[in-house]
Amino acid sequence: MSMVVNGLSYRHPDHELLFHALHFSLLTGEKAALVGTNGSGKSTLLQIISGRLQASEGDVSFAEKPYYVPQQLGQYDEHTVAELLGVDQKLKALHAILDGQVDVENFNILGEDWDIEERIQEAMVFWKMEHLSFSQKVKNLSGGEKTKIFLAGASLFNPEIILLDEPTNHLDSRSRELLYEFVHQSQATMLVVSHDRTLLNLLDQTLELTRGGMEVYGGNYAFYEEQKGVKLQSLQAKLEENEKSLKQTRQKAREVAEQQNKKAARGKAHGQKLALPAILANRRKGQAEQSTAKLKEVHEEKMNGLSEHLQSIRTQIQQYQTLKIDLGRSDLHLGKVLLEVQNVNFSYEGQSLWSTPLSFQIRSGEKVRIAGNNGSGKTTLLRLLMGNLIPSEGMITRADFQFLYLDQDYSLINPERTILQQIEAHNSRLLPEHELKMLLHQHQFPKEVWDQKCAGLSGGEKMKLSLCCLSVQTQSTDLLILDEPTNNLDVQSQKVLTESLKSFSGTLLLISHDQYFMDEMKIDYTILLP
Repeated sequence: MSMVVNGLSYRHPDHELLFHALHFSLLTGEKAALVGTNGSGKSTLLQIISGRLQASEGDVSFAEKPYYVPQQLGQYDEHTVAELLGVDQKLKALHAILDGQVDVENFNILGEDWDIEERIQEAMVFWKMEHLSFSQKVKNLSGGEKTKIFLAGASLFNPEIILLDEPTNHLDSRSRELLYEFVHQSQATMLVVSHDRTLLNLLDQTLELTRGGMEVYGGNYAFYEEQKGVKLQSLQAKLEENEKSLKQTRQKAREVAEQQNKKAARGKAHGQKLALPAILANRRKGQAEQSTAKLKEVHEEKMNGLSEHLQSIRTQIQQYQTLKIDLGRSDLHLGKVLLEVQNVNFSYEGQSLWSTPLSFQIRSGEKVRIAGNNGSGKTTLLRLLMGNLIPSEGMITRADFQFLYLDQDYSLINPERTILQQIEAHNSRLLPEHELKMLLHQHQFPKEVWDQKCAGLSGGEKMKLSLCCLSVQTQSTDLLILDEPTNNLDVQSQKVLTESLKSFSGTLLLISHDQYFMDEMKIDYTILLP
């Protein structure tokens, strides 16, 4: 056994329970995906296993301390490349020895790693990072480059256990292919948190983390989805069966009540006709009332039980179903030229960004992707198209249209507003409050969270709330611009986004390295940056 998690629980500093008594294990060489909704505790679990966080209860045992590739990288900005790789002391000891310093401590630090420089270079070449100096600070590197330095460390040390937390978040398409190759070839035991379905399908099994605990599925993500689909069908069948039973029980209760009322009326008339003594008549009346009350109680208990069960099933179905938020329709006719770019380039400190100036058109109703490696200027091009930057050469012609930019941070959401205030602020259609609340409830914002500040929302929750805000605006969006929209979203949230965008009749302009998402979007054409 490579790793065993036993009874692991974690409470936030405010004592709120995140997960409780988790049990699972990974065999040597086994590769597992860790999935779950945003906020379920996946990254926290990896940090506990890596030793960066202390569990509230339980323990983790493994043959060798895991190698951890973190999701958040900003805290390493003042480190050098060598420090990120974890080889700074060995390199320092090696060069001291080569300079004639024969202190025993240097030999102890270096150990048997006399070829450390060659091995580092080999790892950096694989990850296309050979241009970096070991001594340079990483603060000026992109998120993708920082991630690849950590991945190069995994190639360098060849650890027994590797923990990967959203490793594809900042990687371009070429770098993702390298990651897939590395995962496929590695003999290490792996636990991977990711929203990249291509990566998830390379792994042997899927672990789903929920508030109820950990459930293990013996297959890749495609197998997991298939099993979830079977569960959804089963729940739908149970829902229909329980709804039918509840309807029958209500009908039976009405029939019994009617029969009891008729019987009571007949008994009263019969008693009057026979002129029964008052004491006997009252006794019979009391017995009839007790019998009616008991029957009523039995039926009410059964109906309450069925209603509670129905609510439980509906809640489970909501977790399995893929939501779709209606983003409305564009009023523009298909094929209208919205943007025309003619021989455009942009300069940084006198250096042109693109080797060849850009020329293209974007027409109404099209789905267009902007693609290129990290650092190729994709976000800069978006800012040029939106008019936030002026081209250093060439011209951009814009038609009269309405656009919305949905960035990676979902800045459409005001962190100081409550969830209800946020959707109210965009309600230019003047929908009544009960309809807004119904919309929130349908999209997994229950009444208990309406007064919570948006600052505490996860990435997936911000995305869903942003889409809800768009759906209640009167002003139609003709062009929707999305910059890496699937970053930081759990797979279920990605499905919500995908289904909503599929039904959008306006124009889509997308930056994404997620090939699965792009395939789902059925892109019309790609603008490839040189």
